Amino acid sequence: MMTAARNRYFERLTRKNAALLLVDHQIGLFTGIRDIDVAQLKHNVVALAKAATTLGLPIIVTTTASGSMWGPTIPELKAALPTARIIDRSKVNAWDEPRIPEVIAATGRKKLIVAGVSTEVSVAFPAISATAAGYDVYAAIDASATFSETKRTTGILRMVQAGVIVTDYASIAVEMLNDNADPKAAQLYAALDLPYAALVGQLSAALARPAA
Repeated sequence: MMTAARNRYFERLTRKNAALLLVDHQIGLFTGIRDIDVAQLKHNVVALAKAATTLGLPIIVTTTASGSMWGPTIPELKAALPTARIIDRSKVNAWDEPRIPEVIAATGRKKLIVAGVSTEVSVAFPAISATAAGYDVYAAIDASATFSETKRTTGILRMVQAGVIVTDYASIAVEMLNDNADPKAAQLYAALDLPYAALVGQLSAALARPAA
């Protein structure tokens, strides 16, 4: 019989059991990113947000001191989530802001996807806290970033030690899609905007054409 501790790793993510928490994707913090190309990070987090929207996930967005220190959420993410409520806070650990665990609990979802800037603080702290609170937490590492390779490495290691599941934005989305025959599959893959998507589309179009 599979124990609860093991089951959290094997029970699949679905559009019915997951919610998305986006932490501190703010203009000021983006200026210090050094472990991933900034344009690539923007692409990845926007793609994750669009994929989550396509699948109907609850999405929680939060910032730290947006009016005085780190600035607003990046415009690309705001454009992708035009109706999202952004919770601004002073607490370093987003989980310590009472509104955030309350909103997440209200979704009724037990699996929480987290992405943010920086990896070792804005992602790791709430991810570890949510894990301690009983959630199955997935850290979307390529939709997150930080200020050095050392910080990235230590942040990932700390999360793994605490039982957070470390993964990437596209794997999260396709796991929840589950079936490429799903009516939302084309919309989801368009949202993900994977590097090989154009080639796959060209191949599909070629195969669909009748033989000469």
